[in-house]
Amino acid sequence: MSDIDPKALRNAFGSFPTGVTVVTALNGEGQPVGFTANSFASVSLDPPLLLVCPGKFLSTFDVFSTCTAFAVNVLSEGQEEVSNTFAFFDGDRFAQVDWKPDARGVPLIEGAAAQFSCRTHQVIPAGDHVILMGAIDMMTHADTRGLGYVSGGYFSLGLERAAASAVREGRALVVGAIVEQGDAILLEDTPEGLRPPQIKVSSHQQARVAMREHLQTMGITARIETAYSIFDSASDAAQFTYFRASAGEADIPTHGSFVPLSELESRSFVAPAMRTMLLRYAAEHQARDYGLYVGDAENGTVHSA
Repeated sequence: MSDIDPKALRNAFGSFPTGVTVVTALNGEGQPVGFTANSFASVSLDPPLLLVCPGKFLSTFDVFSTCTAFAVNVLSEGQEEVSNTFAFFDGDRFAQVDWKPDARGVPLIEGAAAQFSCRTHQVIPAGDHVILMGAIDMMTHADTRGLGYVSGGYFSLGLERAAASAVREGRALVVGAIVEQGDAILLEDTPEGLRPPQIKVSSHQQARVAMREHLQTMGITARIETAYSIFDSASDAAQFTYFRASAGEADIPTHGSFVPLSELESRSFVAPAMRTMLLRYAAEHQARDYGLYVGDAENGTVHSA
């Protein structure tokens, strides 16, 4: 019997960025079934093999643990709703998405970055999951980036890179972090008002590392996650990139303090853009559904990323 805390283990596993797939098959009546999975991996090129790990908690676990054929659809950037449909929707999931049958009638999701039609090669019991290994009979590969997932949220690497690289000449680069601890975030109190921790950097390439090291000087052992807000500020002559981050449960900052998200509405911040960003974060935190803001201090777009 292991003494490892399951919640802590899930969080640790979640720090590994993965792609997002939808795994499909046909049940005994020939009806399509599917679920969202990031427990997917390539196994072998010769012969061509892959694996995915259905959990026993799935309502369709018996189908996937006994199926003779299945398909893995690697979702593309922008297919967050497809992922959410196969993770949470209780109705007819296949009525919500575009798909077509493969040679065996197993659904292939339209717009996926890659599709693999498989014969079941082996099923191996593995704790509260099974390892479903497939021999690949057919595949397609589109010229699109895959949808990413890390620490409980989606990310779009292409969008993040494009936004971060669009720095105007003469702008300083400022990187910051919205550091979460439970239902509170870390804020510094400056003469102009509250703000999350931030520092100037010379390039985006080292932004996450620099931010992690800065937080360590504050007594915070943070896990830097996905970009949350990238915006240009004319008044500061700077481009700001804020990341989501998670602090250790026992971390106590040497300066600044963790402020409950419920209190942000009544606090004063260094700038209206900072207030808008943090109130958006508080609202999205409730649903655990975070977007990526790209724009300037006044106007921009929140992308599902």
